[in-house]
Amino acid sequence: MGQQHLDRLTAIDAGFLHNEGSSSHMHIGAVIIAEGPPPPHADLLDGIRSRLHLVPRYRQKLALAPAHSGRPMWVDDPSFSLEYHVRQSALPRPGSEEQLMRTVARIFSQRLDRSKPLWEMWVVEGLQDGSFALISKSHHALIDGVSGVDLAQVLFDLEPQPAEPDHPEKAWQPAPEPNPAELAGAGMAGAVRASLKMTAGTLAAMADPRRALQEARGAAEGLGELAWATLNPAPSTPLNQPIGPHRRFVGVRHDLADLKLIKDAFQGTVNDVILTVVSGALRGWLRSRGVRTQGLELRALVPVSIRVQDGANTLGNRIAAMRGPLPVYVEDPLQRLRTVSAAMRELKDSKQALGAEVLASVQSFAPPTVLAQAARINFSTRLFNLIVTNVPGPQFPLYVQGRRMLDVFPVAFLARDHGLAIAIMSYDGRINFGLLGDYDAMAELAAIGEGIEASVAELVALARRQGSTTAASV
Repeated sequence: MGQQHLDRLTAIDAGFLHNEGSSSHMHIGAVIIAEGPPPPHADLLDGIRSRLHLVPRYRQKLALAPAHSGRPMWVDDPSFSLEYHVRQSALPRPGSEEQLMRTVARIFSQRLDRSKPLWEMWVVEGLQDGSFALISKSHHALIDGVSGVDLAQVLFDLEPQPAEPDHPEKAWQPAPEPNPAELAGAGMAGAVRASLKMTAGTLAAMADPRRALQEARGAAEGLGELAWATLNPAPSTPLNQPIGPHRRFVGVRHDLADLKLIKDAFQGTVNDVILTVVSGALRGWLRSRGVRTQGLELRALVPVSIRVQDGANTLGNRIAAMRGPLPVYVEDPLQRLRTVSAAMRELKDSKQALGAEVLASVQSFAPPTVLAQAARINFSTRLFNLIVTNVPGPQFPLYVQGRRMLDVFPVAFLARDHGLAIAIMSYDGRINFGLLGDYDAMAELAAIGEGIEASVAELVALARRQGSTTAASV
């Protein structure tokens, strides 16, 4: 996958490092439930070890440039131990799903050790139905949601019989740890490559000046629209307050067919439906807190993939962030969906995503201190109230050591002063919501999960009624 020793972090990936604090952890992951019993631990380790050559980054750790003169780099970890990263745990009887989610919350309350490769995997036994869980946890600087789906397809199999490795596993030989001079040299080489890339773009523009002028005009308009949008701050809500290091986690499962039914009946997109049901759940939660929702529209940070096809099999982040509407002021669920759909169409027709991409490319050349400040601004509470990220997953079953994967609940991260993040992922006909909340600020996290279920059920009933009416008229 082109992951090399002494690779420089991208500007976006480095931004996730800059944004991490003692209470705002920048790791993401998933809770995977698979049919049991779990494989023997030694077999699981052997299976992962046989595929680590496909993801070299999993054997690499961070190395800082001398005197913070450049972005951090990935270097081989000579002390890498797979047994350290893949851990075992078990639930106390009866092993309920609620107990599993509490375990997830505890695991995601702990920061990853930056002196080691930035990932962990936990095997949790003892679920009451005989199944087991895999809890994956990786730093956002290492992997984003889109590349994470690709990674899952590397670590999992398409058939019950585990695939044979594409070549015999050889003893891994890490590159020697670089000294400060080598780190400085590698950093300079990375900067030169970035400059050459920009120069190549300039030469290409000179070859087709008319097209270059159109692209420059579009980029300028995108930056202008993005700047205008950021001048409109997100409203002040109970979601945005100082948070601690401890977490709560709630999983909500649905059939993907239900959301598609709603989408088809009312001419929206699945993402429109997701933002609508999240709006409905937050409306109920805010009102239970005594917050007036009249005229209140929350802002969701909605990550948009800008990963090009050539980068489909690379780790690291290729994302731009847009602010999606959450119209909690709308009481009627169908009108709420129409409001979201209209706003998202307008957002897609705008050039804000292009502006965000241009801004990300400009940050690639920023000095580390400027980059750190820009990263903090990007996650300001002035810009958004919570993260809502939707990642399409494979619509076919996957297997780990012959055990079928039954469910996956994605886990996002909490930025500073943000008490809630909602991640959504579809898999094999289901679409599951993972709700991550600050332990103190979001004591009613389960109620928001129930609100999502109620909002989906409400729209499904309306969609079926719409279908019955249409059929009767025909």
